[in-house]
Amino acid sequence: MGSFKDDREEVIQAWYMDDSDEDQRLPHHRNPKEFVSLDQLAKLGVISWRLDADNYETDEELKKIREERGYSYMDFCEVCPEKLPNYEEKIKNFFEEHLHTDEEIRYCVAGSGYFDVRDHNDSWIRVWVKKGGMIVLPAGIYHRFTLDSNNYIKAMRLFVGDPIWTPFNRPHDHLPARKEYLETFVPKEGANHAVDAAA
Repeated sequence: MGSFKDDREEVIQAWYMDDSDEDQRLPHHRNPKEFVSLDQLAKLGVISWRLDADNYETDEELKKIREERGYSYMDFCEVCPEKLPNYEEKIKNFFEEHLHTDEEIRYCVAGSGYFDVRDHNDSWIRVWVKKGGMIVLPAGIYHRFTLDSNNYIKAMRLFVGDPIWTPFNRPHDHLPARKEYLETFVPKEGANHAVDAAA
């Protein structure tokens, strides 16, 4: 068929979630499964790269991304029962639906985890990020995070300037970051936007 294979899909996959309240670390696919393309994620403002996680210290592509996007701050966060103080409480907090007033940039250098984001219709999309995947969640998008059943992720956190990690739990629709997100990424009702039935 000769169709172009996006190599990001080996480290980042996305799908619509079911409504089950089973363990948050399970995949939570709908039945039948409904996958979401990385292009569809980009329409929500979620952008992604595949990078060389074994050589992040010397990776020219990562360096270029950081320079172009102004990501001057960098640290690492390891999420697993052994490494994270108050693990159970932190995992509950991460899974509380929230937004930030700045981008959330996460580069998975080991392990894997789920970043759940809301689509234009308020449905949950689960974004599975594995080693080598880097994603940017735009300021103002409602989202949450959980580990998958492997219970381990080591992520590089990037930030423009001094990091501010403040989560604003839903609802925080009055924040300028939320209003800007809606204006930028959510089609206006009645505007001449073709509704993409596949979205």
